[in-house]
Amino acid sequence: MTNRTVALVPLRGGSQSIPGKNIKVIAGKPLCQWTLEAACKCERIDRVYVSTDSPEIKRVVESFGLPIVVIDRPAVLATGTATTESVMLDFADRFAFSSVVTIQATSPLTTAVDLTQALETFESQELDSMVTGVIHKCFVWTIGGIPLNYDPVNRPMRQQWVGTLVENGAFYVTTREILTKHLCRLGGKIGTFAMGPETAVEIDEPSDWKICEDILVARDRTVSTNDPLRKIRLVICDVDGTLTDGGMYYDHNGEVMKKFNTRDAHGLGMIQQQGVRVVIVTREISPVSAARARKLNLTIHEGVKDKATLLPMLLQEYQLRADQVAMLGDDVNDLEIMRLCGYSACPSDAATEIKNIASFVASKPGGEGAVREFCDRLIAGGK
Repeated sequence: MTNRTVALVPLRGGSQSIPGKNIKVIAGKPLCQWTLEAACKCERIDRVYVSTDSPEIKRVVESFGLPIVVIDRPAVLATGTATTESVMLDFADRFAFSSVVTIQATSPLTTAVDLTQALETFESQELDSMVTGVIHKCFVWTIGGIPLNYDPVNRPMRQQWVGTLVENGAFYVTTREILTKHLCRLGGKIGTFAMGPETAVEIDEPSDWKICEDILVARDRTVSTNDPLRKIRLVICDVDGTLTDGGMYYDHNGEVMKKFNTRDAHGLGMIQQQGVRVVIVTREISPVSAARARKLNLTIHEGVKDKATLLPMLLQEYQLRADQVAMLGDDVNDLEIMRLCGYSACPSDAATEIKNIASFVASKPGGEGAVREFCDRLIAGGK
């Protein structure tokens, strides 16, 4: 099958350093459940597979109730000396795919957002393989006194140095062609994906376990108690300057055209799959905006001069509280409704008054992925 991206999570039964590691409970869940849930939530992954030699691991994985296919791994590939590539090649012999994301359960800090953003980069840059890592700004030498990543004569200032990417082993993306040709997870045009610094922790030794568990518990506690995104059940989105770049394009007949971003649309679809409703509200009355709403199967309220007055109606219609609503806007006519909602977000080029009160300011401008940034953040915060 073409254009099919699958995930492969190798889960060997034997572990010398931490017995039963892959199904041992960490921060309230079996270790492997963290990465399996992330893979299943990533909509760019078409199917998730687990390769294991252990009946016990198979039983535990199937108890999660996730859409996962568990395949039996040959005993010869379940030894302490068997390589990950051997497991990947065995998988390639048995299943069809275009690209495989090999995810390590020993990196439970990997999230669905990490996977989604990495696969977007993989596709947009037309890569053959990808490695993940964390950025380190450290000068590295050999024991013999040879600098490996900088010139001591021209020592860079730390704040001006991009640093280096240190592989963290979280996951790898490989096309079938590269895997079967090079018998290796990396080859051809190799790309990198930088993850958060905390993801440098891999669980290989007992000491790693405690560090990683503390991070997982702290992250979950922070999200659960402090992140208002956990409550959001309705997103209200402006059009001009938010879903578009704010430009008005006229043809020779005076017809107005607007530029929308497909990734923004994709993001709105993703949050709807998570059970969040989306409503478009705009001051303008525009056939183009209405057509876009129909295309996305979204409710649109046009010609709304005072958006704040619409909020009580929406709260009553959907039986929600204001703290369960997020507003995405870019200009002063969005100011009052943004103040009333539990969460607010805006593009990087929003009006200064809006940026001053927004809960989240995207790094991208309107019509160029700002809405998608918010959607990714909502998914990460809500899960």
